[in-house]
Amino acid sequence: MSPMSPMSPITTNNNKLLTMKQNFLTAALLMGAMTFMACSNNDDNNPPSTEGGDDAQPALVSVEQIIDGCMDIANEVGNAKIGDPLDLWNNGEKTKALYAVESWYSWHSREDYSNNILSIRNAFYGTRDGQIATNSLATLMKANNAVLYQSVEAAIVKAYQSILNIPAPFRNNIDAPQVKEAVKACNELEETLKSMKAYLQRTNAVNSDEALQPILESYVQDVVLPTYKELKEKNAALHAAARAFAAAPSDENFQKCCNAWLEARTPWETSEAFLFGPVDALGLDPNMDSWPLDQEAIVNILNSGEFNNMVWGDGDSDETVEAKQGVRGFHTMEFLIFKDGKARTLNGGTSTDAANLDYTPANAQSWGNYMVQVGKLLEQDATELYNAWTVSYEKGRPYKDLFLSHNIGDENVDE
Repeated sequence: MSPMSPMSPITTNNNKLLTMKQNFLTAALLMGAMTFMACSNNDDNNPPSTEGGDDAQPALVSVEQIIDGCMDIANEVGNAKIGDPLDLWNNGEKTKALYAVESWYSWHSREDYSNNILSIRNAFYGTRDGQIATNSLATLMKANNAVLYQSVEAAIVKAYQSILNIPAPFRNNIDAPQVKEAVKACNELEETLKSMKAYLQRTNAVNSDEALQPILESYVQDVVLPTYKELKEKNAALHAAARAFAAAPSDENFQKCCNAWLEARTPWETSEAFLFGPVDALGLDPNMDSWPLDQEAIVNILNSGEFNNMVWGDGDSDETVEAKQGVRGFHTMEFLIFKDGKARTLNGGTSTDAANLDYTPANAQSWGNYMVQVGKLLEQDATELYNAWTVSYEKGRPYKDLFLSHNIGDENVDE
């Protein structure tokens, strides 16, 4: 993929350990509220009262959640997705470093990471096409603190371009000098976003509900919901491609699955600046995007045909949940359809090694069935996520209503 400025429309890994994310919203929002109250002691800051009903918390609480989500993914891209493989490599653990690179089956790592930076840009601009919305954090900052606005924008551009400056594929260039530059740029972006958050907290002219509520509305309607709608639709298309392959295995249908996977990855990676709310609380992030994979377990499933090993329930232990999440999702599908950055073929080889397993006549039927099951779960998870934001999440209310009313600190998800 050729370099693209973050100011251009979107046209088109993350070393997530195989663990359930435990950063529940309640704790995060309590910390945010404490920070906000501490800042309210400043003479130049008189935030709205937090007493009352559903709308008791100020709009700043939800805006802080937006910025925190951006800071989290900037940190994750720099220090985990790129930084962890680099650290392992520098420590002489080169094999571990290779396996730590997310999306190495497809050689799509740089595109994944740069799309994560676009998710930050989209949150800041209030759009998905690189334009700046009238009601956006970017417009607010530009009108009230042009220097900080320019710093945030420049940091986004630098992080995005620094990632794409890494020679492709990242897996073969972990020790390239551009890798350190990308880590540094992502860390600088996180710090700049932190400065913007602090400015909003302490500055009465920009932290009122009147100033921030239109930004929240634009963010939800023009960024979050369209991204999740596209995610649902693209994963339905990926599931359909998997079914078509299982019904008629061919090199052409393998390629169509790969194309569908790449299409489905874009809305996911451009959603990672808002990994809060249902995607976190319902376990949908690790369901869809756990990394690294348990390749041995995947081979066991292929051999046994026990596809129910991918589904977990509320009564399962953390270890059981993590194990099941490690054999489903985007990266399991990636493993099944890509090899060495290209679409698999029906006659690709005879390797039985887990890391280099080949599609063969002996495992063909199970392989196709596995692809269908993974595609089905991805479509289900993406649909559940979209519905949680738009239809029902807590006591029959969609999460967008909770977010827009700033009532996001004490969700009680309906079972």
